[in-house]
Amino acid sequence: MAASHTATVIWTRGTDDFLDKRYHRSHQWQFDGGATVAASSSPHVVPLPYSDAAAVDPEEAYIAALSSCHMLWFLDLASRAGWRVNRYTDAAVGTMAPDAQGRLIVSHVQLRPVTVFDAAHAPTEAALTELHHRAHEACFLANSVKTHIDCSPVLEVDGTAEGA
Repeated sequence: MAASHTATVIWTRGTDDFLDKRYHRSHQWQFDGGATVAASSSPHVVPLPYSDAAAVDPEEAYIAALSSCHMLWFLDLASRAGWRVNRYTDAAVGTMAPDAQGRLIVSHVQLRPVTVFDAAHAPTEAALTELHHRAHEACFLANSVKTHIDCSPVLEVDGTAEGA
């Protein structure tokens, strides 16, 4: 199953000077299905007003994506096993810490799923634990945490250089 997924990230300087390092970090994520998400740096990383606390930051999105992937696999596996899930909630938490080289990373993501089952179609605690283990093993994103990332930059210049 080879698939390509796209996301377009758009930021525009606006009237901020930029060179004085006092510029907004608000931007948009656009997805191929039409969804647009307000995004920004985290106020924990870049202080207000240069961040937008109401927007999704990359760290939050990373944690949400891991949680969502896990949940989707869990629901699929539960359905196949004949257990009827009525509700699934995960208040996932990600922790930032320096790695061995001193770089700040999301060092740990704690998934905390609460699953409500139909009484007539509920697993045992042991079966629930096994389902979550299998969902983690199947999750594309959990298996991709050490993804190789390439960058292919393109240079464009607005207007002409002064004095040219």
